[in-house]
Amino acid sequence: MKRIIAFILAFALFGTLQQKADAQQTKQQGETLIKNATVMTATKGTLQNTDVLIRDGKITGVGKNLKASANARVIDATGKFVTPGIIDCHSHLMLDDINEFTYSVTSMTQVRDVLDVTDIGIYRALSGGVTAQNLLHGSANSIGGQNSVVKLKYGKPVEDFVIPDAPSGIKFALGENPKRSNSPAGQGQAPRYPQTRMGVEETIRDAFERARDYKREWDNFREATARGEKQIPPRKDLELEPIVEILEGKRLVHCHSYRAEEILMLIKLADEFGFKVKTFQHGLEGFKVAPEIAKHGAGVSIFTDSWGYKIEAYDAIPYNATIMWRAGVNVSVNSDSDERIRRLNIDAAKLVKYGMPEEEALKTITINPAWQLGIDKRTGSIEVGKDADVVIWTGHPFSVYSRVETTLIEGEIFFDRGQDLKNRVAMEQERKRLEQMGVNRAPGQGGTSPPAPKNKISGHRDAADDHGHEEEGDHKK
Repeated sequence: MKRIIAFILAFALFGTLQQKADAQQTKQQGETLIKNATVMTATKGTLQNTDVLIRDGKITGVGKNLKASANARVIDATGKFVTPGIIDCHSHLMLDDINEFTYSVTSMTQVRDVLDVTDIGIYRALSGGVTAQNLLHGSANSIGGQNSVVKLKYGKPVEDFVIPDAPSGIKFALGENPKRSNSPAGQGQAPRYPQTRMGVEETIRDAFERARDYKREWDNFREATARGEKQIPPRKDLELEPIVEILEGKRLVHCHSYRAEEILMLIKLADEFGFKVKTFQHGLEGFKVAPEIAKHGAGVSIFTDSWGYKIEAYDAIPYNATIMWRAGVNVSVNSDSDERIRRLNIDAAKLVKYGMPEEEALKTITINPAWQLGIDKRTGSIEVGKDADVVIWTGHPFSVYSRVETTLIEGEIFFDRGQDLKNRVAMEQERKRLEQMGVNRAPGQGGTSPPAPKNKISGHRDAADDHGHEEEGDHKK
């Protein structure tokens, strides 16, 4: 009888806790009112003493004296600044692998396969106000792997990170990296083609010529099938499929590039094959050919003031972004670094020193990268109807003394500085407790060595799946 009563009480307690958890989750994803902030919208100017109303993950109001329901979370942002979430157009954060070095063209690979949602760098990026990023394959290949555009929903499953309606993209690269200038073949190894800049162009041209022929084969097959003719379909080519998507305007090209003549080369090649380059990544010499980039319709995602770290990066200037902006180029600032990503607001602030207006500088880390990634209809600015990707700052976001107080993605808080400070205290206490456990003490302090595992199980096998079978490979010994 006592057991039955205990079970009933435990069940009732669990139900109460679950109800509280459900209510908290509903509040977290339901309605939020940010009051009395200086709102830097990125597209509609800077608004003083303004409220932002968020409902079900969307911005539903921007104005003064907005009203929310009784159950809404209310954040008093008096004296604080609110901006759109920062978007990094070039990142390798949370990737287990970056480059596939073996071939010049590796368009069949996808970084989506190697996303690590446990990377602590995600949380650190959130602490700098970053809410979305373009995860790119490395630059070891003339045509590299397919990209992935994500929101930094730290603590969520990987499926929640990927933005479902973001256009597909792919990484191209020009210059020293794909021709392996700084990574020569080892002793006894044959160098990988290409080894020159003209070889890089040839590998790209060859890939598009093969893709164009491949597309023609499939077009002919579909036309014949539509006429009722029985045909054997062409062999599916995973390398050429993504390049065909470029030709069809279904996949965006993000090209690692430095020198002006290479930028012009790819523009001419794109015009020849009838596609558009969406972004030139880095684009350190973009200022030299800014009118040509603007005419093509490409954006450029730059470093603000990082150059001179290799030969092809010697001719950069800090006025690069301003010159391109004045020529009509869509310019963004990227990190290409797991550390600099936390300071993109300061990298954007530097542009003001070099002649760019404050609002345009803010655009380089918000609405401009959103446009470059094809997600500007849903994020990148504070406007009614857009995703509630919002950052609350203690002061002006371009000040080195300002800190991120709260980062929201689709209305849900993913970084809260107040909670972070409390967590630090709790983690320090937990650390001290663990250090006092016998298994963690040094032998000289009374600790004992942990016991060695008795059973050896293959790294790819879960213990629950082993069923006592011999380890794979044992029969070969």
